[in-house]
Parts: sequence; structure tokens; C-alpha cells
Amino acid sequence: MPGSNPRFQERAASSAADMVMLDLEDAVAPDAKASAREQVVQALLTLPYEGKVRGVRVNAVDTGWCADDIRHVVEGAGERIECLVLPKVEDAGQVHFAHHLLNQLELKLGLGRRIGVELQIETARGLENVAGIAGASDRAETLVFGPIDFAADLRVPGLTPGAPHPDRPGDFWQHFMLRILVAARAHGLQAIDGPFVQVRDLAGLEAAGRRVAALGYDGKWALNPAQAELLNGVFSPSQADFDRAKAMVAAHKGAHEQGTGAVMLDGEMIDEATRKLAAVTVERGRLAGMEAGP
Repeated sequence: MPGSNPRFQERAASSAADMVMLDLEDAVAPDAKASAREQVVQALLTLPYEGKVRGVRVNAVDTGWCADDIRHVVEGAGERIECLVLPKVEDAGQVHFAHHLLNQLELKLGLGRRIGVELQIETARGLENVAGIAGASDRAETLVFGPIDFAADLRVPGLTPGAPHPDRPGDFWQHFMLRILVAARAHGLQAIDGPFVQVRDLAGLEAAGRRVAALGYDGKWALNPAQAELLNGVFSPSQADFDRAKAMVAAHKGAHEQGTGAVMLDGEMIDEATRKLAAVTVERGRLAGMEAGP
């Protein structure tokens, strides 16, 4: 998630990340917002970012920078942008603003591709309105949980948002994350967790990533190439689970071909419900480039 710093942009281009997000929001000081826009445009035009989704996080709709951010980066590098990331989204109207501005810019510029939007839920109001936000635009691709701003908005004590706390029973964050996940799935969107800011604590990152992956999230933001490489492994199924899921799908297909709705596989009943669950693991494995084991 590089900002406008050229060194970070180059490292991102060669990282293991699936998406590179150039940041105009929190990573850029207020006095540098205007100049950062052009640096982001130049990075999009000159760096390859091959095999990666290319995104730009603009400033929030209720700031004085958002409209100029969108206009500048789309007019400067619209053919090189797959999506815009909207931070601190609090209601459907804010999504509508970005949607219609993109409509006008795409028409004006004759862009060959439609730009998607990823929507960050970072406040109590945003979470309260998350279902409406998720369904506000057919450009929406992803809901992203922003734990740091969310913790500040809730006035949660502590300096490590998203992590377990000895004075809080259970997983305090799970309720919020599940609400976002349900809204995302109800509207056919991805669900992504925000960053783990202790960048050198890879063990802590792995634990946080595994908690999120176990909920069914599709991924987690990385702040540097080492985090991206580790998270790719965390969000991929084990080889054993991938092979088992493929066998379950194949067994169910064979049963259907023989006119049977369910079949036993190693003492487990495989029906349409278990096939669908297995298919999720197969899809995740294939997205990670996995092949069946020997």
C-alpha cells in the first residue's frame, strides 16, 4: 500500500501482492496532496505493475480533496487504473458521488475500461449503514475493514487495533468483521481486512491473518513485500485441504452422473451443500496457483 514515495512504488511493483494501491489519503500530508496526485499518475504510467490490480486510494468524499483526486488520476492515467478505493465511507450517498463522477469522466475521456470502487468501512456510522453502502453502486467490488480508524471512532482504548486484548473477553473485533462480511457476500463483493501496522512482527501478522482467513475473508492489506508474501500463504488452503476438496467435488460429480444426489467418501456424506463448501476451497486454491498433489 505505497503512498506517493517512488521507492515504495517500485518495491510494490515487484512484490507478491495481488493488488497495488497508491495512496493519496493517510500516507500523504495535507500540504502535499496536490503534488502527490501527479506522482501517483506518473507511477501508474511508468511502472509496469504486471499481473497486479492497480488501484488508487483517494481522500474521503467529505474532504476538500476527493473530487480533485478522482479527476486528476482518472484524467491522467485512467486506462491504467482498475479501481479507486474510497476511505471512510459512511452512507450510500458518498458512493453515489464517486459513481456519477466516474460516469462523467469515463464518458468525457472515452475510457476503454470501467473503473471499479473498493469501499472502506472505518466508522460506526459506516458499519451501521454497511448493507446500503455495499449495494449502492454496481461499480463496487470490495468492502474493506479499516480497524485503526474504526477503533478511534469507537474510542476503544489501546494502541493495537484488531489484536486481542487481555481485558476484553473473546474476539472483540469478530462482530464488526462478520457484519462487513455478510454485507459483502449479500451483494457479491469481496471482503478484505485492513493492515497490520507492526511491520516487523511477522508472527503477529500471521496470527492476525489466520483469524481473518478463518472468518472467510478474501485477504488482508500488506504494508511491505514481506507481509504480502506471508499473507499469500495464510489465505491459501493447505495442500491436504485442497486435495480433499477436489476429491469431494469430483465424488459429487460422479454421483450426479450416476443419478445419485449424495455419495460417501471416506466415511463422509457428500451432498450438494458439502460440494458447495468444498468448491470454495478449490476456488481459493486455484486462485493461489495450486495444483493437485501426488
